[in-house]
Amino acid sequence: MHDTDPSDLESFATILAGELPGRWTSQYHPDHGSGADYDHLTTTVWDMDQTAHSIATHGVAHCAVLTRTDDDTRLLVIDHLGLAEGFLVAALAPAGLPDAAYAGVREPNGLAVPADPFHAAEATTLHLLPRYADALAHARRNAAALDAPLPEQINLTWADDALTTPVPDSVALARLLTEHGFVHDSRQNLLVLPGDDTAVQAQSVRALGARLAELGVGVGMRHPAPPAPATASPLPARATPSSARSR
Repeated sequence: MHDTDPSDLESFATILAGELPGRWTSQYHPDHGSGADYDHLTTTVWDMDQTAHSIATHGVAHCAVLTRTDDDTRLLVIDHLGLAEGFLVAALAPAGLPDAAYAGVREPNGLAVPADPFHAAEATTLHLLPRYADALAHARRNAAALDAPLPEQINLTWADDALTTPVPDSVALARLLTEHGFVHDSRQNLLVLPGDDTAVQAQSVRALGARLAELGVGVGMRHPAPPAPATASPLPARATPSSARSR
């Protein structure tokens, strides 16, 4: 039995830590008064929804940080101000990843949970932790791609009036292409430089080529392979008259 009051943030976080899967610790950060905020924690909140809005609107006077000892996953627990009861639980971004690793990663936005830590643990386990795992895997893939070596050459292929190229493994190279007008076609997983304005397109290609040359990367221009000639359908065999007469 828990002899703590779960409506108190410190007690709530302690019970919540014991109900989440895995081994978790809870560290309470008390209210020091004088309007002091925990900026060193709130700036790492991985949320662009109601948790971020609450922090921007009200600040954080006290909070708790839950840490999973197996992998250092961290969750921030704060008051859900403006409601009669309840808390906000949000993930903190992992340490050690460069800022560029978060590009294109969807934030694992936090949850508004009731003051019942058992229901809060269920919601956190079913919703927040899986979102966090997906976002972290994406960010780690991005971080690995940042170190991908540049290719010796990229190939640009004409498609109607546009130029296309496969999305490169190198995040730096992909960013350089988008800076020069290429847009991502998610359906084909290609980067496309539109040809709506051929003068702008040509200028982009020249600027891109000069920048790639500085990096030691060549540019190849290709036309799409012509379609294979259609195979003529064989003519139907002509019926030959039978030498036998029908009776």
